[in-house]
Amino acid sequence: MTGSADERLAAAQRQFDEGGGENRLIRLIASGQAPLSVIGKLAAEQHRVITSDWRAFLTLAARADEPNARQFFSGLAAGEAVALERVAVLARHCGMDADAVRAYRTQPGCQSYPSYVASLALNGDPLDVLVTLVAGFGGWGGYCASASRGLREHYGFDDEGCGFFDLFADPDPSGAQLATAAVDAGLAAGWTGEAVEDQIRLLQHYEHQFWNTLADLET
Repeated sequence: MTGSADERLAAAQRQFDEGGGENRLIRLIASGQAPLSVIGKLAAEQHRVITSDWRAFLTLAARADEPNARQFFSGLAAGEAVALERVAVLARHCGMDADAVRAYRTQPGCQSYPSYVASLALNGDPLDVLVTLVAGFGGWGGYCASASRGLREHYGFDDEGCGFFDLFADPDPSGAQLATAAVDAGLAAGWTGEAVEDQIRLLQHYEHQFWNTLADLET
């Protein structure tokens, strides 16, 4: 992977987008065919994902030496605080209160993604991880936009009920600016990003595994 910061980030996004695999749950939500109970399980799974990612992003912020990368990860961690509040609202719209979310038993296929992110936070080069996550967030944002449209059109959800997905469907552009600045600084310091392609391949696999595990659940 070579080129300027913008070219590196664009190439990473293309790799994620073209990596193959189908998100079957999004297709079901978009067409109104996913049971509401499964969307509730998605919210309960996301509660665990968010709490894990929050810690992972704080770890990455602490490990990152480059100021823009540190600020990028700190911003992600702050966003998880908002996401945790909104996913609780999504769960309630699906009939799951806080007690039900706590009692929910997670699916291994849904928790592979945060486990991998946690591993990257401890073991990966922070700039490699930044580029990997940016590529993944592009795909995730598109899935969230599709979910928001489907919930409004087929399930009668209002803005409050769709708030979790809306949060990621329309991300703050300041994060992209920080990512570009961090990669620029890394390139100037000799960063090569040789682990990025393999990390993106694995992240995309775990992303699809999350959604498709839920798509396969019986109601």
